[in-house]
Amino acid sequence: MAHAPDKAPVVSAGAAPAPGAAQMAATMEMGARDPGRLTRGLIYATALAWSLFQVWIASPFGYWIGAFVIPETQARAIHLAFGVFLAYLAFPAFSPLARGHRPLARVFYIVFGLGLLSLAAYNHLSELPRAGVFALIGGVVLAMAWPSLRPCPVTRVPALDWIFAALAAFCAAYLYLFHQELAQRPGRATPTDLVVAGVGMALLLEATRRVLGPALMIIAGVFLFYTFAGPWMPELLAHRGASFGRAMSQQWLSNEGVFGIALGVSTSFVFLFVLFGALLERAGAGGYFIRVAFALLGHLRGGPAKAAVVASGLTGVVSGSSIANVVTTGTFTVPLMKRVGLSGQKAGAVEVASSVNGQLMPPVMGAAAFLMVEYVGIPYVEVIRHAFLPAVIAYIALLYIVHLEAMKLGLEGLPRSRIVPVWHRLLGFALTVSGLLILAGGVYYGLGWIKGVAGDASPWIIGVLVLAAYGLLLWFSSRVPESHMVDEEHLVLPEPRPTIQSGLHFLLPVVVLVWCLVVERLSPGLSAFWAVMFMVFILLTQRPLLCLCRGQTGQGRAVLRGVKELGDGMVQGARNMVGIAVATAAAGIIVGTVGMTGIGLVMTDLVELLSGGNLLLMLLLTALICLVLGLGLPTTANYIIVATLMAPVIVDLAAQNNLLIPLIAAHLFVFYFGIMADVTPPVGLASFAAAAVARADPIRTGVQAFWYSLRTVALPFFFVFNTQLLLIGITSAWQLLLTFFGALTGMLVFAAATQGWFLTRSRWHESALLLGVAFTLFVPGFWMDRIHPPLQTVEPARLQQVAEATPAGGHLRFTLEGMDLEGREIARAVMLPLGDAGAGAERLTRAGLGTLALGDQVSVSFVSFGSPAERLGIESGWRITGVLVPADRPAPEWFYLPALGVLGVIWLLQRRRLGLAREGKGVRRQG
Repeated sequence: MAHAPDKAPVVSAGAAPAPGAAQMAATMEMGARDPGRLTRGLIYATALAWSLFQVWIASPFGYWIGAFVIPETQARAIHLAFGVFLAYLAFPAFSPLARGHRPLARVFYIVFGLGLLSLAAYNHLSELPRAGVFALIGGVVLAMAWPSLRPCPVTRVPALDWIFAALAAFCAAYLYLFHQELAQRPGRATPTDLVVAGVGMALLLEATRRVLGPALMIIAGVFLFYTFAGPWMPELLAHRGASFGRAMSQQWLSNEGVFGIALGVSTSFVFLFVLFGALLERAGAGGYFIRVAFALLGHLRGGPAKAAVVASGLTGVVSGSSIANVVTTGTFTVPLMKRVGLSGQKAGAVEVASSVNGQLMPPVMGAAAFLMVEYVGIPYVEVIRHAFLPAVIAYIALLYIVHLEAMKLGLEGLPRSRIVPVWHRLLGFALTVSGLLILAGGVYYGLGWIKGVAGDASPWIIGVLVLAAYGLLLWFSSRVPESHMVDEEHLVLPEPRPTIQSGLHFLLPVVVLVWCLVVERLSPGLSAFWAVMFMVFILLTQRPLLCLCRGQTGQGRAVLRGVKELGDGMVQGARNMVGIAVATAAAGIIVGTVGMTGIGLVMTDLVELLSGGNLLLMLLLTALICLVLGLGLPTTANYIIVATLMAPVIVDLAAQNNLLIPLIAAHLFVFYFGIMADVTPPVGLASFAAAAVARADPIRTGVQAFWYSLRTVALPFFFVFNTQLLLIGITSAWQLLLTFFGALTGMLVFAAATQGWFLTRSRWHESALLLGVAFTLFVPGFWMDRIHPPLQTVEPARLQQVAEATPAGGHLRFTLEGMDLEGREIARAVMLPLGDAGAGAERLTRAGLGTLALGDQVSVSFVSFGSPAERLGIESGWRITGVLVPADRPAPEWFYLPALGVLGVIWLLQRRRLGLAREGKGVRRQG
């Protein structure tokens, strides 16, 4: 997660000045409170202890020495205890940015607390233990209303917040402190258990409100209310309801609610990646990425805007926050965009669109990538593979949109300090790219040869080689004198070569991370651990070694500075994690409610009812619901919510409409629309942060950013109907290239159509034709399907044979019939991911599907728990009615030819019109 810079412009809102953008980011990410030295030291020590704890549980050291190994469930409890403790110490009840929440919170806590005390009075004779539970929880809730009645200090921690912090940490750590007792009486909660669970739930919701605002607290509270109010709901939403004891046991005392999958992913994976990003930023990589982007792109048309896009993409690779991404790069890029001619509104919108798209970039994807591993049931590398192509296409299209804006406004780039001939730049670029490819190939095959020859000793040999590469790159960087990113006084760009050379060693930790993930196939947590360890080594050594290489003195001071930067990076990573920890825990309430009430089926019925069975309308409704559910929520929380509620809706309703959608496509669909809530007014938090930097109207900035992000809105619809965009069904390098260039051309044409500019300003019919061309290039199969269906059905007895013939990483398509648990007759088609190649029966078993053949009849004999088959909703006893295989038909890509022909005609028409306009200008000049 990126760190906010120390200084930023200050904007005014009304009569009172609003905080600067950097201050806003720091307030939202790490808390608005600035207490005295002693309390600040405690917060620092707690955050540092949290980071060290997370590094320890991710490391293999505990297993090596056979001690201090903490089970995953207990680690989740400690993780949340740290998070809520820091939430109450670092975040005041009402920060300067959220004064409007005070009356709402006051009414909510008073009404809720009095309601619990009323329940206590109602139960005081019939069941005294239950009355005591309600009375204690009600008292805590009423105490939460106290800060809303008086000013909330930001320079000290009030006594009530100390009490809340201690109580919240104890309630969260309860599963760790008493895990043996809880394991001996599952499902039989004592009054003490219920008090702890109820108080913990209330304190968690209050911590969520303090850290993230009221949106997630309200959504979680509504779902919690729905748990108890089921019998009194309308028929469509009604359910049996749950007792207080059952609800608290599920939500707090088990792994099905607050301490479920979402918090487990936060504990196991997300923290290490956020810490990695914080350490990388502290080492200076964030500034290096921005310098490189400006050096390479600043001279082009609208250069600062293009540099902002690239810098945000590079930052987004390791960033978990679109808001922090906005202010990290935007504090510098937005003023420069305004200087070269973009309005404040458009400059802020470019920064928002590029920063929010950083959440789409693997390997982190705002922590959603790790959650997809759990929800979809496929390896992490597969998630990255499926998400990569759409993210790259989206970023290239945003660069093109910036280019079109620059052409509209006649913008120029920033001047270089030295003019270099074009052919020289092209030759240098070609040599650089070819050199990197040769180096990458040499590293890959060379390390593979070392592993084959050295065997068990290869990790030590590779480690020595990595350290040697680090030393060489650091020496190479030391040859460049320290310089500023750009001369703001004269707006002259630095030279690309020395700028790139000055920080090449920052790429090594990213290479180590990607190598561990993709080549070594280590778990995400262990991969991030080794990357963090390398970053620790860099922070401790880079400054002393640079001094040594440059022949400077002061190595001792450099070592101390490195130690301080390491500690600050550890603390910053932990404080950045507070929001994610409470968000994943609060979102677990929603997941637990779905498991208890079956509201997921209700959402399916509701969308089906409103869409009338129309597939496109169903996808539009789902997208709209995802946007609404994501308003005001961080990336991680909104993905958990939309994935739990809406992803199964897409798969089920698409199957009923004979459209086979892989589960990963449905999850990426809802993820894309969930993150768009950061852009969309009136709650788009990233738009508000960018408007603060740009001194622009936040609503107009958000609307403009949404217009720039239309390509991100369209992409999910395209890859749902053409799953080759997710690299599903790609069987050759030629098909991969055809898919990539077709989709890229389609996205650029789509951007030209939505911006109303191709070579010159487009007429309405040209924009309409461009949209048709873009659709054809993205989904050529749509037109071919009108001529010949893409699949044909073969008999079920060939299931294992087709499974064996399916390429590695492919999907097996088949149709089923059966009765679900509610007695409804189900008929659906599914796409089952098969993973690695092998015998048909073996691949089906690995996917969690057992079959039984009796003559021509094939039925499902078992479905493994947690398997891909179980996630698709397949149930034992269902009958397989057919196997779907690709039909023998012409390739859909033949429709590229007429689409490109129409594009060529539009190009000729606009070029002719542009030439006539230029001739007219020349005649007027001569006159």
